Amino acid sequence: MSVVTAEVDGDPRVPWRAGPLLGEFARAGVLTSADVRTAERLGRLTGEADEAVHLAAALAVRAVRSGSACVDVRDVRTLVAEDVTDDAGESGVTGSGATADDDAPAVADLPWPDDATWETALRRSPMVADGVDGPSDRPVRLVDHRLYLDRYWRDEQVVRAAVEERLASPLPVDEPALQAALTRYFPGEADDRQRLAAATAARSRLTVLTGGPGTGKTTTVARLVATLRDVLDEPAARGGDAPAPLRVAFCAPTGKAAARLQEAVDTELARLGAGSVHATTIHRLLGSRPGFRTRFRHDRTNRLPHDVVVMDEASMVSLPLLARVLEALRPDARLVLVGDRHQLASVEVGAVLGDLVDRLASPVDTAHVPGTLTDLDLEPGTPAAGAHPGAVVELVVRHRFGEELGALADAINAGRADDALALLRAGGTHVELVEVVEDVVRETDMPQVRDDVAAAGSALTSAAQAGDAAAALTALGTHRLLVAHRRGPAGVVRWAALAQGWVAEATGLRETGPWPVGRPVLVTTNDRTTGLSNGDTGVVVDDGEGGVVVAFGEPGNPRLVRPHRLPAVEPVHAMTVHRAQGSQFTRVTVVLPGADSPLLTRELLYTAVTRAQELVRVVGTADAVRAAVARPVRRASGLRFAR
Repeated sequence: MSVVTAEVDGDPRVPWRAGPLLGEFARAGVLTSADVRTAERLGRLTGEADEAVHLAAALAVRAVRSGSACVDVRDVRTLVAEDVTDDAGESGVTGSGATADDDAPAVADLPWPDDATWETALRRSPMVADGVDGPSDRPVRLVDHRLYLDRYWRDEQVVRAAVEERLASPLPVDEPALQAALTRYFPGEADDRQRLAAATAARSRLTVLTGGPGTGKTTTVARLVATLRDVLDEPAARGGDAPAPLRVAFCAPTGKAAARLQEAVDTELARLGAGSVHATTIHRLLGSRPGFRTRFRHDRTNRLPHDVVVMDEASMVSLPLLARVLEALRPDARLVLVGDRHQLASVEVGAVLGDLVDRLASPVDTAHVPGTLTDLDLEPGTPAAGAHPGAVVELVVRHRFGEELGALADAINAGRADDALALLRAGGTHVELVEVVEDVVRETDMPQVRDDVAAAGSALTSAAQAGDAAAALTALGTHRLLVAHRRGPAGVVRWAALAQGWVAEATGLRETGPWPVGRPVLVTTNDRTTGLSNGDTGVVVDDGEGGVVVAFGEPGNPRLVRPHRLPAVEPVHAMTVHRAQGSQFTRVTVVLPGADSPLLTRELLYTAVTRAQELVRVVGTADAVRAAVARPVRRASGLRFAR
């Protein structure tokens, strides 16, 4: 929808004909023109003239753009004050998308309605459905003190109802066969949590498996699937006459994450002699429909045929997408959600993995189980209201991942800013800090970063020129430069240009033509024709016949695509931390923005640090490190609550 704006009292930020209350919030940078226009249009459609109600609706629109499913009208002042100042923020992640004039009032000084009066006006409004049983034909809904655009409340209800239904009663299972499979695939004394995950998946239609990097999530998933195949492939376990083997689907939010999942699971299954799998993106699993972003071929009227669906990198999944998956699952199918709950949430609406962990876990240690295989229940304790003990299993023992990296990740997660900074300053084999004194990092401050970028780029270029796609893809994963912003001094545009220049100087080659050999590229849209997905990375390689191809996938099984067949791509000499989710690199350099950037959060720093397999280098000020660790992401949601 196009929005017409005009200067009001000399301020181009205030939409034309905006009411005085919304105009004031727009001038302060709290609302954009789109927020204002959407709210006022809803007011016209429903006959609501109260500007306080319009303001609440505009804030609900703003909340969705910031990744929240709703806005808490009792806490909105605090949330707005935290992120209203960012002008270089990434849309859909955080920040208001608007900027305040220098003479605009502070957020706290704006004419906020009184809480009690505001809620009373909302409950009486013809625009607003009051409570879960309110009218179904209103565009905005107030539940307790959380205000939703109605479609996101409905998605939340879909997830809530499906989760409760799936956990309402255990599934029947051949217990002797289950115990035998658990003994076979989890023989180690330290495998209690992994055993619990497999046992839960056998007995329940929903399992949430979470844990940090190196804790064995993928290995556990492979053995879990092997266990289910042993236990459920028997005809007696599937109605007595089922001739087909267990139908298992593996999926992830991005093509890169799906490829990594498939490679890792296949490696472990081959070691166990338990077959292989095929992983795909969630959108491809559901069956994208041309011309639709939110409707899929598989839905509640055309269910997925699978007996088990394993969804990796669940922290990246949005609320609407999880709702569509749950609608498409057969009622008797098992769903296993896998991910790191401490990572950045979806760039779209919701933080569903964290919400589900909070909703389902009990206050006791939900992953601690006694040592015997026959006793897989939780230790005695009083579960939280609505909790489902055993539904969430968190892996905590790291089987790989450098000790220094693990200690740093733990300090970040715990909010121990001084400890995180001390670990970075101490350095070591796996951790390094390039501490600068100014918020704007200069390339002269970081020669070691230049060396890493140049070395990786030189190896990639040499392999690409030789037509060695596997070696080029290997080089592509040796180092990655990560940033928080798209624009500005700490943004992708600036650092990608610097990195490209460093590689050019090291190789003596300048990128020329539309497809220069050695250019790393990032796919930015899903494409059914080529099977490429948003987030896939590749490299332009000489085809040995005077042309080029672009290699994607893993080095052991590169996929070659001619440039003319590619969907939209862009160079990827540097990328945002959000884009890097689902990927791992041998070495990672993360350039932090200034300490006052709202994008600088605990989840962003943790996600950046845990992309590294061998070394992470953090570039920034001490204040930026402390600010990141001290600032957890806050996304408003009702999923973790009782209703």
